[in-house]
Amino acid sequence: MPMPAAVSAALDPDRALRRLAGYVARPAISCDPAHHADVEALAEAVSADLAALGLQAEVLRLPGALPSVAAAWMGAGPDAPTVLVYGHLDLQPVKGEPWTSDPHTLTQRGERVFARGASDDMGGWVSHLEAIQAYLEAEGGLPVNLRLLIEGEEEIGSPNLERYMDAFPEAFAADVMILTDCENPSPTQPGLTVSLRGLLEVELRCAALEADGHSGLWGGMVPDVSLALMRLVSRLCDEDGRMAIGRVEVPADWRAAAWEVPLSPAVIHAGAHLLPGVSALPDRGRPPAEWMWRQPSITVVATSLPTAERKKNALRTAASATLSVRLAPGQTIDEMIGLLRAVLLADPPAGVEVSVEQGKNASEGWLYTPRGPAFAAADRAYRASWGQPLLQVGVGGSIPFVALFGRRYGDLPLILNGVMDPESTAHGPNESLHLGVFAKAIAANAALYAELGALGKVGLRA
Repeated sequence: MPMPAAVSAALDPDRALRRLAGYVARPAISCDPAHHADVEALAEAVSADLAALGLQAEVLRLPGALPSVAAAWMGAGPDAPTVLVYGHLDLQPVKGEPWTSDPHTLTQRGERVFARGASDDMGGWVSHLEAIQAYLEAEGGLPVNLRLLIEGEEEIGSPNLERYMDAFPEAFAADVMILTDCENPSPTQPGLTVSLRGLLEVELRCAALEADGHSGLWGGMVPDVSLALMRLVSRLCDEDGRMAIGRVEVPADWRAAAWEVPLSPAVIHAGAHLLPGVSALPDRGRPPAEWMWRQPSITVVATSLPTAERKKNALRTAASATLSVRLAPGQTIDEMIGLLRAVLLADPPAGVEVSVEQGKNASEGWLYTPRGPAFAAADRAYRASWGQPLLQVGVGGSIPFVALFGRRYGDLPLILNGVMDPESTAHGPNESLHLGVFAKAIAANAALYAELGALGKVGLRA
């Protein structure tokens, strides 16, 4: 069922941008205790704004956790489905990043607005607030019962989200869930996320000497632990620099369809901000989407290698590296740890002592098959708003809350969407939101409420 014409006329992306500008102005950086007061203040402001829209809203709190905001509008009646919209209000840090404009001031340049949180994830759930406001103004109510849950800890891995689920089950009670923290393949092609890679952090350490030794006296006959560390890491990679172990088989029909995902070398070059002479890695007969979404990868995120400030002509006692491993959907943490240890602990260079320890950051991947009336409704809503059907996509990153929702509420339809695109630069400098994507997302949200409302609670479960 199309959304009412009066609702369509009431949608105001400029009003939504003004709301967004007010929210991104607060540096709600959850990983920095110095900004926890900003997270608290933003949660209070969002709760007050939701109450002003006509929703029942409150700030939820638990000991030792940053707040979440819960809101509800339940006026559609018992026969209408209840839709939960999840988003997060906390931000990644910006310190030390080369921003072109102030990261906490929404700044327009061309077809994009720039600010930390503009697309990840305030733009996602603010697009729902505009759809809600348009319905309430034009119709006096919504075609569905609606809950909002805006988390304050997503950017630190949602460590307390399950505690919130346990402590406030009513805030999560729904028939269908919309999780608004994902990406579209392009500004013209909407995406429905159906897979995520997992995350595993490991500490690789090698040791050889009881004390630093003179590199001139002993170099050439005594192992250099820094070189041994590099040799060990290189065991995990192929000639292209990709992770060489743990690769998985993907269905042939999925691989064939993945070639149609618009991830050309030009898109990758622009989205990843490669330098002019640097190329994307060769595809080696696999579509880029497979490498980015369905195969494991590895990144060295920290090392103890000597810096310029610590330079001296010495062989060091030990060296270590923190490795961030993305797990293919379906791979387990134990499986990958086993593979890493088998490769890294075997035949160490010059007999150096090697250890491989699991770090604190770890989460399983997620793979989902969207079936049923809710997804057909979503496709109709997006076709109406974008002029394109929803393309099933993956996310190469790891989003712990998605796996948690999948485990806790996997029997419900989980619709993962958002306002990011390959040039949004989430987590990096000059994060941005494409204005056309934002406007289409607002319209798609309003259309989706109409489609889900037309199904009714019974039709949703058919």
